[in-house]
Amino acid sequence: MTTIKQEDFISSIADAFQYISYYHPLDYIQALGKAYEREESAAAKDAIAQILTNSRMCAEGKRPICQDTGIAVVFLKVGMNVRWDSKLSVSEMVNEGVRRAYLHPDNKLRASVLLDPAGARKNSKDNTPAVIHYEIVPGDDVEVICAAKGGGSENKSKMVMLNPSDSIVDWVLKTVPTMGAGWCPPGILGIGIGGTPEKAMLLAKESLMAPCDIHELLARGPNNRIEELRLELYDKVNSLGIGAQGLGGLTTVLDVKILDYPTHAASLPIAMIPNCAATRHVHFHLHGDGPAKLEAPNISDWPQVSWTADTEKSKRVDLDKLTPEEVASWKPGQTLLLNGKMLTGRDAAHKRIADMLAKGEKLPVDFTNRVIYYVGPVDPVREEAVGPAGPTTATRMDKFTRMMLEKTGLIAMVGKAERGPVAIEAIRDNKSAYLMAVGGAAYLVSKAITNSKVVGFEDLGMEAIYEFEIKDMPVTVAVDSTGISVHNTGPKEWQAKIGKIPVSVA
Repeated sequence: MTTIKQEDFISSIADAFQYISYYHPLDYIQALGKAYEREESAAAKDAIAQILTNSRMCAEGKRPICQDTGIAVVFLKVGMNVRWDSKLSVSEMVNEGVRRAYLHPDNKLRASVLLDPAGARKNSKDNTPAVIHYEIVPGDDVEVICAAKGGGSENKSKMVMLNPSDSIVDWVLKTVPTMGAGWCPPGILGIGIGGTPEKAMLLAKESLMAPCDIHELLARGPNNRIEELRLELYDKVNSLGIGAQGLGGLTTVLDVKILDYPTHAASLPIAMIPNCAATRHVHFHLHGDGPAKLEAPNISDWPQVSWTADTEKSKRVDLDKLTPEEVASWKPGQTLLLNGKMLTGRDAAHKRIADMLAKGEKLPVDFTNRVIYYVGPVDPVREEAVGPAGPTTATRMDKFTRMMLEKTGLIAMVGKAERGPVAIEAIRDNKSAYLMAVGGAAYLVSKAITNSKVVGFEDLGMEAIYEFEIKDMPVTVAVDSTGISVHNTGPKEWQAKIGKIPVSVA
């Protein structure tokens, strides 16, 4: 009989979440390197280069791949012969491990978990509790998978109850374009088929824990219906032309993972959950002989891609002297390097601004002719001005866009992925612009931030309004002052070039 000691289990969980905060799975990063090599879209290739460069920087500097360090997800397979030497329950031990990981002084991770989700939404401050899935199995050890899932990809999860005669492929091809780019492609699609609604969702999530192996499958060919389905979806989803960050290109998914389970004769539950460019998970076993030993990957195995700002092709912009006329001159797809002082703010700050304006109260910050960055940064360590500070999904701020542009004097915004029709209409009406930064390149982006201070709503923590001083922060004009969106034009262009899926599907 194996005995698992409390401290061994806790420290293994803590080490695992620190580990995955800065190490991509090698299989994922090598698959992304192959996608970079074959990519023909200049915009998508540049985005992938930023993600690859960011990944190596994080592995070397041991800092988070993404500012959204995720909600902690733990899969446990506990052997029936295992004995626990612990005063805490297994769930309590998992949460203590998560707590230690997220509060680690040398690499503090952003706490994003909120208690009372339908009410006060108060931050737990240590990213607990984790989401834990248990299975009791034969054996003498404990199998553990730790994963950190960011909100951008989790929010794009889909579930449907199809009729048994319906096509799974058709549903996936109609659904993926509706997910937008907030899940930070290129990534992985996890699909669960069968069981009951909640079982299908669990299957989809669990499927994402497997290595990227689609290239092996392509080389040897399928052995069963599930493998045939993986290959069909891999080909047809990539033929949609969505591309890296939704900018249009050859690679939208690096792999498609599928798990299935028997289901009711009248049912066909289907769930789909994406893994983003910040794919983070690690798998280990505990045998009662001490904590898990997680070997650091060899950095030389990373693709040899190094992104640097292109000062010849990109236009430098002085935010301290920015005018509405200059904003109106920017063109869709144009790359800019931002310099000067920029404000930040996301969901909670926008909601508070709206409430204050409705009450006639004075805002803590003057937004006149300013640019706002949708970000919730990681706390800095050592000499950093700010921790990893990549963009958050911009569509969550769509309903506030007209208010911000027409009542505060704001003239441009920076975020991740596409904007919806409501925001685009407000941008066009106010001759504003929306600029896109690359999701999945948070540490790289943070190196452009030379100073940071809170200037409003300090009680909101990472959702407070900061003022960043930036030098050559790379962005792309995603929506120009006339309302043209590259997230609409880019995928259509590349879908037509690839030519396998009718444009009407998207």
